[in-house]
Amino acid sequence: MTTLENETPKPEDETAESEQNLDPQPPEEPGEAAEEALAEEVPAEEADEIEATEDEAAGEEIVGEEVDPAERIEILETQLADANDKLLRAMAETENVRRRALRDKEDASKYAIKSFAEQMITVADNLGRALQSVDADARAATPALENLVVGLEMVERELLGGFERAGIKAMSVLGQKFDPMKHEAMFEIPDTEAVAGTIAQVLEIGYTLNDRTLRAAKVGITKGGPKLPPAAEEPSGEAEQSDAQTKDGQTAYENKGAEPGSQINEEL
Repeated sequence: MTTLENETPKPEDETAESEQNLDPQPPEEPGEAAEEALAEEVPAEEADEIEATEDEAAGEEIVGEEVDPAERIEILETQLADANDKLLRAMAETENVRRRALRDKEDASKYAIKSFAEQMITVADNLGRALQSVDADARAATPALENLVVGLEMVERELLGGFERAGIKAMSVLGQKFDPMKHEAMFEIPDTEAVAGTIAQVLEIGYTLNDRTLRAAKVGITKGGPKLPPAAEEPSGEAEQSDAQTKDGQTAYENKGAEPGSQINEEL
């Protein structure tokens, strides 16, 4: 009996094959699935930052384990010295700011009346011109004029006294050497005997407010005379430099200590 080459499969064989196809595949491990889901949810930049932070922490652990204790102590001492230096510098800067603020406050109180003083000195100028315009003979011959002039002189004395109490003083510059910080030269007077640059005439009186020039004096100076030798001019230059450094009672900041902050006020 011969067997047919193309036999029809039996129902039992089809059932077995279908059961083999329906076998469930092994589930993926939960850890891998969670990592894939987390990678999808977290942006790439944040993931890189997280990895960098983890690597850095791991590196610190390794360095902490590998560094020798002596080297570790030396590193910490260097960091402490640097922090101490920064602290002293910050304290020194704070002290400088405090002194500067105190000086500004004192200047504000000293020179707050500057604009008012400038207006009042013009009143003193006009009063002085009025007194100078009165003829001495007419004053002696007329009692009424004499009484008027006496009253003006009393007003002038009171005005100048008020100026002095407020720190305003008139400059006495006749015969002094010309100083561009205090004087304003209007013309030159030929004089071969007097030292060149000497004030020979005063056109308008100058005033100072607490030793600071309020209004420069308008003067006439000499020319053609002998000049001061350089040796005689040096002390005045040194005095001006010293005055500039100690202006308003404040000394210039100097490096007086080997370490920054060594001269800090103990109140800090």
